Amino acid sequence: MLIESLQNEKIKKLTRLLTKNQDRRKAGVFIVEGQQENERALHFGNQPEEFFICESIFKGKLPDSKIHYVSEKLYEKIAYRGTTEGIIGIYKLEQRNLDEFKPKQDSAVIILESVEKPGNLGAILRSCEAFGINALIVTDPRTDFYNPNVIRSSVGCLFGMNIFQASNEETLEFLKTYEYPIFTTFMSEDAKNIQTKNLKEKSAILFGTEHSGLSDFWKDIGENVLIPMSGSIDSLNLSNAAAITCYEILRQKLEK
Repeated sequence: MLIESLQNEKIKKLTRLLTKNQDRRKAGVFIVEGQQENERALHFGNQPEEFFICESIFKGKLPDSKIHYVSEKLYEKIAYRGTTEGIIGIYKLEQRNLDEFKPKQDSAVIILESVEKPGNLGAILRSCEAFGINALIVTDPRTDFYNPNVIRSSVGCLFGMNIFQASNEETLEFLKTYEYPIFTTFMSEDAKNIQTKNLKEKSAILFGTEHSGLSDFWKDIGENVLIPMSGSIDSLNLSNAAAITCYEILRQKLEK
């Protein structure tokens, strides 16, 4: 049966899940749009519930799960990215707890405090995955990990990452338990060049909000570092700063 109407009950439900975080949380699901993103979600063991597929657009292998076929005109209306790739999946949401993560000796962790913008979180996840960061911890988050913008901007890297939500207190306790060297990123004159710090072994580097940086909770904890710059601007976009930091960690590890 080909679904063609926005008034179809399955489509109404999908639209609510696509647009409302609270509906996704209540249903215990997340939504994935796009062929590459769905392939990654399946590859990393996420459990699908159902798919909405437009056959005239979708060119990949059909997933082994419940499928609803939709017309191209309808798909253009429900998909965030219009006609791209022709597949939307609904997956069961699995909770990830920080206390389940057992880091290795050379584990590198990026910590984001109260990150607000889904696009930034997704871009940082992509950098973490690309440069071999072992875990991303978001403290006191202000955006949903499974927001469609996070999944899209991470190109599905979210699904293969160790990503956790925790309070500042829980995160600090975790770092102390596993004896992580802690590096903060306050804007201050005493900050040291990050390239001079040993990031070859364990390291935890913290970034604050896009607007105001790290909170005072992290003041005087660990060492304060900065990325050296030669221009007149004194700061970078959060996702850019995190990407450069992730690369510096990998660069040092490759020199071992």
